[in-house]
Amino acid sequence: METRLALIGIVVENNESAKKLNEVLHEYGEYIIGRMGLPYRKRSISVISVVVDAPADVISALAGKLGMIPDVSTKTVYSRLP
Repeated sequence: METRLALIGIVVENNESAKKLNEVLHEYGEYIIGRMGLPYRKRSISVISVVVDAPADVISALAGKLGMIPDVSTKTVYSRLP
């Protein structure tokens, strides 16, 4: 199956949501290439970037599940490479 490279940007506005977010990321761990999280204490939020190499439907499912977590916003950027 053909895979795509994508970056999922995540903003967490409430630390209470971190546990559910980590559970979802763990569920898709086989597709995650790397992850970087930055706490922004001045605004009491966290900004996380996750790079994945997965089929397009898996990327969409992951981003959708993350976006359904309360106080979590996501945006996905796909590489143009096949």
